[in-house]
Amino acid sequence: MKNNTQHLSMEQLARQITHWAEELGFDQVGFADVNIEEHGERLNQWLAEGYHGDMGYMQQHGSKRYRPEELVDDTLRVISLRMNYYPESNPLDTHFPDNDKSVPSTDNQGRSRKKNNRAILAPATQALKDQSQAYIARYSLGRDYHKLMKNRLKALANKITQSVPDHTYRIFVDSAPVLERALAQKAGLGWQGKNTMLIHPKAGSYFFLSEIYTNLPLPVNTSPMDNHCGSCRACLDVCPTKAFVKPFVLDARRCISYLTIELKGSIPVELRPLMGNRIFGCDDCQIYCPWNKYTRLSCEQDFMPRNQLDSSKLIALFNWSEEQFLKKTEGSAIRRAGYESWLRNIAVALGNGPGTQDVIEALEDKSDYPSEIVREHVQWALNQHQKNAADKTAVRQWTP
Repeated sequence: MKNNTQHLSMEQLARQITHWAEELGFDQVGFADVNIEEHGERLNQWLAEGYHGDMGYMQQHGSKRYRPEELVDDTLRVISLRMNYYPESNPLDTHFPDNDKSVPSTDNQGRSRKKNNRAILAPATQALKDQSQAYIARYSLGRDYHKLMKNRLKALANKITQSVPDHTYRIFVDSAPVLERALAQKAGLGWQGKNTMLIHPKAGSYFFLSEIYTNLPLPVNTSPMDNHCGSCRACLDVCPTKAFVKPFVLDARRCISYLTIELKGSIPVELRPLMGNRIFGCDDCQIYCPWNKYTRLSCEQDFMPRNQLDSSKLIALFNWSEEQFLKKTEGSAIRRAGYESWLRNIAVALGNGPGTQDVIEALEDKSDYPSEIVREHVQWALNQHQKNAADKTAVRQWTP
């Protein structure tokens, strides 16, 4: 392959790519070949079991998902990159002290990782315990990560092309038929845990993944990380809806992230009480993963919480008009759910919380909402509070 780098070797170019990526704010880079057939077999089995639910797009593109060279012609290698997104001191800061010497205090550019400690975000466990507060997955509290990461990937790809003019590539950020965790694992960025998340032993799992499919024969990682989950079952046992069929296998149809984001219809009645106050996504299988005591913090301003979404009360969010929803979620991943699902999810959360007068009034105000889906979930929530009130009355009458 010709280049203008005075016979720059692929090994040298790989080192240069790593340097450029770090300058652009990526936290780790790895290189993989395109052979992930074994993951394709697992995907096909997962689809055959119907675990994808209503995510019909997962059945599209066939083998292109696990054969990168079929998706993008001439692909020889995959440059896999990760970027940390957690902006708080630690998801379990009461369990894992800030003075843990095993966690670097600066990122790869020397920026302090402690600057965000005790910042805007309330600890995840605290938010989950407050039934009047909305819990939103940590990754979606800030701006949508797709645009930021795509721009960084384009900048990196352009630098590579300046060194190798006949470089051809395509970039991906969680928006195409790409098995990104399988590729990242092969590139040495971590191992896939029992919760199916990619885990790095010195960074936990709170990070985004992205890829560059390239025609360059770059040297690849030859030492994939061993799986260090051991006998731990924390993520499996803590799942509110018991969505894990077994280690490494998730039934998305029971996953709260699927129920609150992907599912557009009625949430199964038997799962609603298990959702608690989680209205967009769920982090439980990460929060309780022991490896997340090593969570690396993000310094990206785009990933910082906006509009107090890390500490908002359910009623306040439930009272947003559609115009307010669109305005306050502009540039946010939350937009993906849509306003109808937003109200549906909050109605369930209100039904799971205390039946205070203001909660009952807020639900009754939406009882004649135009959407049948919203009305159904609002009525369910009201029925929950009526049942709870009746049970309390029965207990008082029975008590001697």
